[in-house]
Amino acid sequence: MRFTEINLFGVYVAPMSVMLAAAWLIVVGLRRVATYFGLFRYIWHPALFVFSAYVIVLSSIVLLAAR
Repeated sequence: MRFTEINLFGVYVAPMSVMLAAAWLIVVGLRRVATYFGLFRYIWHPALFVFSAYVIVLSSIVLLAAR
């Protein structure tokens, strides 16, 4: 895949911004699942954990898209 601009309703958007939004939506879903099952009480620093999960999901999306 070439990283070219995406035409989104007449506005050209960088593909990285679309990947950022997709990763954020995935992490929001993962955070809700973790909250539902009470997994955050076992995590020392929840904000750092969520940020780390976001970085992992975003890098995975970028690697899959560059393939």
